Amino acid sequence: MINREWHLLSRPVGWPKPEDFALVEAPVPTPGEGQVLVRNKYLSVDPYMRGRMSAAKSYAAPYELGKVMQGGAVGEVIESHAEGFAPGDHVLHFLGWREYAAVDAQQAVKVDPGAAPLSTYLGVLGMTGLTAYAGLLRTASFKEGDAVFVSGAAGAVGSQVGQIARLKGASRVIGSAGSDEKVKLLLDEYGFDAAFNYKHGPVAEQLREAAPDGIDVYFDNVGGEHLEAAIGSLNLGGRIAVCGMISVYNNTEPAPGPRNLARLIQTRGRIEGFLVGDHYDLQPQFVQEVGQWVASGELKYRETVVDGVENTLEAFLGVLRGDNIGKMVVKL
Repeated sequence: MINREWHLLSRPVGWPKPEDFALVEAPVPTPGEGQVLVRNKYLSVDPYMRGRMSAAKSYAAPYELGKVMQGGAVGEVIESHAEGFAPGDHVLHFLGWREYAAVDAQQAVKVDPGAAPLSTYLGVLGMTGLTAYAGLLRTASFKEGDAVFVSGAAGAVGSQVGQIARLKGASRVIGSAGSDEKVKLLLDEYGFDAAFNYKHGPVAEQLREAAPDGIDVYFDNVGGEHLEAAIGSLNLGGRIAVCGMISVYNNTEPAPGPRNLARLIQTRGRIEGFLVGDHYDLQPQFVQEVGQWVASGELKYRETVVDGVENTLEAFLGVLRGDNIGKMVVKL
């Protein structure tokens, strides 16, 4: 049996290039004591993975050159040497970018394919969903009546942020996206009150038009021009939760910071970055509340599904380009 897996050959400079990676054939691993052998069914590709391709010190260890990369995955146990796991079980783990993985049982979480589609455990009911939930409710201290602005609003995280804010009683929810198709999705399907295509003009001008009374919360997935615009529209006591800054991930030079930070003095505003890994104590509450919204249809989600492990790299590059609507997953 052959296991196809993606290796990082060289650290990308600027935009990742195909020659920085290789799809390698290797033997299917043999699980040791306390491990399970998993045939992956869905792989996750996420913007944060770009940072792990760099050698720069960050919150996650860099990918090792010449070795298989990692990421979220969900699959079926086909062999078990661990108590509590049996062939046929389905598990969530973090040894993606490959077809088969020998996973330590302590690092595997059982999931129920009968309760929700397997792919949702990588998105709306998984890490991206918890990111939206924790970032909005805890980091940004959302409260009923807040006006909320979300960048990257048609993505896996952003689309949930906007919907959770609406379900929790936001006075107004505004989103930005990179295409007219995505803007229509935000308005017609996700229930945003206003949305705009940031490519159609200065973000600050479009945001002022969409939120004439200002914003109380900004959930930042993009950085750059969006962050500066949000600071400019922030109301008294406004909060900004920084989840990601995809607009600068491939820069080869440091991006200039917002030019209007002094406005935080006037508004008594707050900017705070966060990592989902610091908020796993919210997981039970998140699964219960969001799971009910998904089951009832009150919270909607989209997925962009790419077929085949051989297309994992292209799926990842598509996330950086903004090709995806909702969560990008690779189906094996």
